[in-house]
Order: sequence, then C-alpha cells, then structure tokens
Amino acid sequence: MKADLNVIDLARLHLEAPRPAYDLPAGGRRLTQRAQGYVATIVAGTVTYRDGEDCGARPGKLVRGGQPAPVRASAAATV
Repeated sequence: MKADLNVIDLARLHLEAPRPAYDLPAGGRRLTQRAQGYVATIVAGTVTYRDGEDCGARPGKLVRGGQPAPVRASAAATV
C-alpha cells in the first residue's frame, strides 16, 4: 500500500507570514506560506522535501475519482 508521510519537529513548528506569488497564467496572484519544523516529506517512498527545501523528486501522480467514459465523436454526431 502507498502512503505519503510528513516528518514534523513539533518543537520547531512555526508558520511564516503569507506572501504573494505572481506565477499563475496571465500574472495571476496566489498566496504562498512557508513553515519551519517540517523535517521531511516522503511520497511513495521517495523524499521530496527535506528541511523545507525541494529535493526535485516527483514520484506521485494525480489520483482522481471515477470519471464518466468519454463520448466517442461518431456517437456525439448522431445525437
């Protein structure tokens, strides 16, 4: 079974102030917020963050719920 895991040093846990980031399409704004005290984040057995720094690994994948079957183009044209 898969599991994602955050290793947290509760004695050091602290949130920093939110900051704006303008990295969305068309210069859209979003807020980012860093935290102290996160020792590591492990996804599918691979460390992705260590001491707040991105390790560059991207082992996870998007998980979606059930989706309707796609409609075929020929079936859509006859409706």
